[in-house]
Amino acid sequence: MHLLMILTALVVSWIFRSSWTNPQDNWEARWQRTLFFFLFPPLLILMTAIALLFMGPQGKMGGLYTGWFSYALALTFLAIFSGLCIALAIQGWRSLQSARHCPLVHLEGKQVRLLNTAALFAGQIGFWQPELVVSQGLLQTLSPNHVESVLAHEQGHFYYRDTFWFFWLGWVRSCTAWLPNTDALWQELLVLRELRADSYAASQVDPLLLAESLLLVVSNGSAFSQSEICCAALGDSVGDRLEQRIEALLAPPNHTPEAKFQSWHGFILALLPLITVIFHT
Repeated sequence: MHLLMILTALVVSWIFRSSWTNPQDNWEARWQRTLFFFLFPPLLILMTAIALLFMGPQGKMGGLYTGWFSYALALTFLAIFSGLCIALAIQGWRSLQSARHCPLVHLEGKQVRLLNTAALFAGQIGFWQPELVVSQGLLQTLSPNHVESVLAHEQGHFYYRDTFWFFWLGWVRSCTAWLPNTDALWQELLVLRELRADSYAASQVDPLLLAESLLLVVSNGSAFSQSEICCAALGDSVGDRLEQRIEALLAPPNHTPEAKFQSWHGFILALLPLITVIFHT
């Protein structure tokens, strides 16, 4: 019976992810829909594994005996998920420590880490309290007004705590890389993250200046790259993602997506495997 629960969770997750299509709605609808398709399958699998862990390898469920195989399988799932989380945390911690070795300077009333490179780079690196890192090349190439727009964009990432939340989303991506559309959903979340930070910055600076800064950084900053998980950088855009951001900045202001309580109701379904614990004897 426990093995049937695992197979059901895997099949449902596979079918659910396969049904995702790239939406063309407004930002808020895109954000909520993409996040739901991205998180629901791994949450269902995780809740199934936790339910089996609570029930243990012995006993009966639905009149059928349970065994060690399904219990060991659930433990394996949880061990892999935990191992991936630890590995990503170590990677993020190393990036943060590397950023903190850069000298601290004051720029536009903010404390930033100055990166000794000619590449154009600006980004938040870390977790809940990230470090704002700016390269010397960016300060030497961009005008003061352009630098101000870059800092406004990075303040948007800090305001929404993107480095913290995308650490966990990056962990989910690693755990479910074998599911359909994982990379496509991840890319959609990244572009929505940048669109949201752009919108935040556009409310404080000239959107045209920010668009110009973005183009300059992307065209000249390819020599420097950071992990997308613990780093939220201005130039984190290629191809269609860059085009979407430029179009959004040049278009009339749109409503910035915010999570609504109603949009989280669907996640309750992922908790259903926990209910099966009461039927285990």
